[in-house]
Amino acid sequence: MSGQLSINHIFSVRLKELRLEKNLTQVRLAEVFFVSQSAIADWECGNSQTNFDTLVKLAKFFEVSTDYLLGLEE
Repeated sequence: MSGQLSINHIFSVRLKELRLEKNLTQVRLAEVFFVSQSAIADWECGNSQTNFDTLVKLAKFFEVSTDYLLGLEE
């Protein structure tokens, strides 16, 4: 497994965990970020990646660092 796949997997897992901790559905999170529910599902399944701006917004929304979301810190 390459480093990129590992980061993508960690992002997927952490995004879903954070969403569930806030009791948000994929639909609701999608509404907050003005993306489709399928975009959230793809991020959580590791089928696609978000852009940098959205990554930063997700980190702020969930009150974590981008490094945490990417698995670069615990």
